[in-house]
Amino acid sequence: NKLKGENNMKKELSVKLNQYVANLGVEYIKLHNLHWNVVGINFKAIHEYLEGLYDGVSASLDKVAEILKMHEVVPAASLKEYLELSSIEELPSVEIHGKESLEIVLKDFVSFKQLAEEIRSLADQEDLYDVVAAMEDDLSEFNKSIWFIKSMLK
Repeated sequence: NKLKGENNMKKELSVKLNQYVANLGVEYIKLHNLHWNVVGINFKAIHEYLEGLYDGVSASLDKVAEILKMHEVVPAASLKEYLELSSIEELPSVEIHGKESLEIVLKDFVSFKQLAEEIRSLADQEDLYDVVAAMEDDLSEFNKSIWFIKSMLK
């Protein structure tokens, strides 16, 4: 594996953080796909909502990659690595109805929430408060997005 480092971070945590980075990278592209290809009666609202989500994912991607660098771990940074490490699945480039696009994002964000909780717990055990704080920020955003999406799907 080309990803190395973990000088002051245990391997399990560095691996999980790189999976998280990969998930964010795949989700960033996936949200663009949905943003560009959403169709249906609520097109405009969902199209604009998805743009806000991919902006948030982009900010989190940068934040977590920089935290890895601060802990002397090389973050995954290529599409090839993202696809190898990610638990988030890609989507084909096809038109997709608004409700289905929201259901896809909801499933992904629930998955993100679970991984962020695991990382937060591991980081807390290692007293890595920067990682704990980053995951708590992301968890807050995922919780809010999950609530929004569930409300939109009612």
